[in-house]
Amino acid sequence: MSGKLYGVGTGPGDPDLLTLKAVRTIANADVVAYFAKRGNASNARAIAASYFQPGQIEEALDYPVTTEIDRRENGYRDQIEAFYAEAAERIASHLDAGRSVAVLSEGDPLFYGSYMHLHLRLASRYDTQVIPGITAMSGCWSEAGLPLVQGDDILTVLPGTLDRDELARRLGNTEGAVIMKLGRNLAKVRAALADAGRLDQAMYVERGTTANGHSVPLADKRDDVAPYFSLVLVPGWSNRP
Repeated sequence: MSGKLYGVGTGPGDPDLLTLKAVRTIANADVVAYFAKRGNASNARAIAASYFQPGQIEEALDYPVTTEIDRRENGYRDQIEAFYAEAAERIASHLDAGRSVAVLSEGDPLFYGSYMHLHLRLASRYDTQVIPGITAMSGCWSEAGLPLVQGDDILTVLPGTLDRDELARRLGNTEGAVIMKLGRNLAKVRAALADAGRLDQAMYVERGTTANGHSVPLADKRDDVAPYFSLVLVPGWSNRP
């Protein structure tokens, strides 16, 4: 009998924000797997490590590339596709041996999560359950205490990897917005917000829900340095009291 696959959301950063179900699933799994940039510690593992149990097998799934090659180049796509295929087979070998496997995913597993690439390759072959997690954007607007949308407002989630013109166009066609995947894209995101006339509304949140998390109006942030755990919020509630 094969084991069961779990995609486990670890939430936005604070270990206390894992759900009770996520904690139980991690503690009871035979194998805990997690993604990381090669040579770096895993953020998901760091969030969930206190819930690991003695004797569990750990599977570190290290990306062969992240930002070293442009994501639109064939070299990037070929390497990352081969990586996901190989990672899926590593997980499958544990499932075939009858072991339960919890694959950790920052935020929610099916929202910009690497786990979904394993899910699409394995869910049709094995018993699978996804444990939802609190998303990064939810953690960040809570960190900032910023109501984002209400009533008939439309919320748009945008990756900062889009071109400047496309970001500006979409920002001009929505009430609220969340801009993720900042990193080296922050200067471009700032320019797109200015193009759309929304820079003064934008809030920058860094490492939301963690001990060193903080938020600041983007217009007051004097540099364009943004770590992995950061995003920009643009509130859409224009008629607030």
